Amino acid sequence: MHSFRFEPADLPAEAEAVRADIRAFLDRNLADYPSAMRARSWSGFDPEFSAKMGQAGFLGMTFPKAYGGHGKTAFERYVMLEEVLAAGAPVAAHWTADRQSGPLILEFGTEEMKQRLIPRITKGEILFCIGMSEPDSGSDLASVRTKATRTDGGWLINGSKIWTSGAHLVDYMIGLFRSDPNAERKHDGLSQMLVDLRNTDGISIRPIKNLAGEEHFNECVFEDAFIPDENLIGTEGEGWSQVMAELAFERSGPERYMSSYQLILELLKAVSKDTSPAGAAAVGRLVAHLATLRNMSISVAAKLQAGEDPALDGSVIKELGTLFEQSVPLITHQTLEREPSPDHGDELGQTLAYVTQAATSFSLRGGTREIVRGIIARGLGLR
Repeated sequence: MHSFRFEPADLPAEAEAVRADIRAFLDRNLADYPSAMRARSWSGFDPEFSAKMGQAGFLGMTFPKAYGGHGKTAFERYVMLEEVLAAGAPVAAHWTADRQSGPLILEFGTEEMKQRLIPRITKGEILFCIGMSEPDSGSDLASVRTKATRTDGGWLINGSKIWTSGAHLVDYMIGLFRSDPNAERKHDGLSQMLVDLRNTDGISIRPIKNLAGEEHFNECVFEDAFIPDENLIGTEGEGWSQVMAELAFERSGPERYMSSYQLILELLKAVSKDTSPAGAAAVGRLVAHLATLRNMSISVAAKLQAGEDPALDGSVIKELGTLFEQSVPLITHQTLEREPSPDHGDELGQTLAYVTQAATSFSLRGGTREIVRGIIARGLGLR
């Protein structure tokens, strides 16, 4: 049975040194970026901005130098993430590749795959999405039904993936497919494969609009889509353990509690102009929660840096962080008695409108609330 212990960890001096560099970069490149756009946080999609980050050395920071990376620590990358999230930078284009697809390929990919893909990820030249969830299965990855059937030189993929963020805009998907339908356990017989979304026939991508009117999520349908043998990632049949390793990168970072950060800043501006006991209490509550989540997240970053497996701890941060993010628009509305203004009005009204609409989907990202709580319960020996 797992016992949670988030050991306090401080960001070392070399990590803090990155803060000035990334702030200067953001000041240069986002000088006129409005608050209503910054509210999109890590959902803002701008490939040109991502390429600039790559050129400046802020992508692939922890990747080995042998593959075009920068050999930095997890702590140095953590500081960079904090700053881009605090600035509301449009980082969605490169986010998945830098956060988890690159590390997954580095750990399980072939040498050819590493040489071909990692340097381009580091430069912000190629973009990735994740093909895990499926219709009618929620975030229960073990129930994956999309089949990968053996054929000459590779595999034929049939089935569908859903909630696939950015699939209509990126170059590659790393998909989880059932390569052995006769496996005794549903966790067995799964394999991960690299899917070239731009050059593979038999793939249809259908947008799913969220409440804010954005085409962020997608459904991807595969009909005899051919994946060559060289695009198998890792070992056939070991997809489940590989995905579990991948999710450790996805669930524990600062993006799990900073998605509503711009709205907190707008609330602070409003409260500072007209201080009231209710306003002070609301801001104090949010800042206290934010500081606690940050300390927990840095603790997980320390475990990653030490080579430990913090997957379960990351699930706790993901759940608590999502609850926090989704509380921010309600607290702002109750504190200021302001109505959202999606198309007009001041920065506060527009920011409140966007976060109010987008926050509903926050608990879908990285696994639904029910699934994540189930993972935590299992880790605690409660199920």
